[in-house]
Amino acid sequence: VQLQASGGGSVQAGGSLRLSCLVSGSSLDRYFIGWFRQAPGKDREGPLSIRSGDGNPTYYSDSVKGRFTISQDRAKNTEYLQMDNLKSEDTAVYYCAADTMRLKVRLGVPGYWGQGTLVTVSS
Repeated sequence: VQLQASGGGSVQAGGSLRLSCLVSGSSLDRYFIGWFRQAPGKDREGPLSIRSGDGNPTYYSDSVKGRFTISQDRAKNTEYLQMDNLKSEDTAVYYCAADTMRLKVRLGVPGYWGQGTLVTVSS
C-alpha cells in the first residue's frame, strides 16, 4: 500500500486547511489511517486522529480535539483531515500513516507512511 498526503500550505491563524491522504494499492477500508506531525526542531507528535473501529470510537489527541475532524471518501480511497481554527503551534510537516491494526497506529508504530505535507500557520 502507498500513501500520499497533500493539501498543505500557508494560512493565517484562525484559518482552515484540509489535508488529504490518498491510499493506493489497496482499499482504504482495510487500513486505519493515523495523522502525525513534526514541528521544526521537535519530536514527531501523534497520532492526532484515528477513525473508529475495533470497538473504539474516533480518536483525537488533546492538542487537536474540537478543531480537527477526519472523514473518509471510500469512492476516492481517501481520508481527509479538516483543520479549523488553526494556531501557530499547528505549524508542522503533517504525515499520514496506516496499518491494518488500529493498535499499532494508536501506539505510533504503523507499518506504512506517506511523505509529508507542510502546514504553516502565521499569527
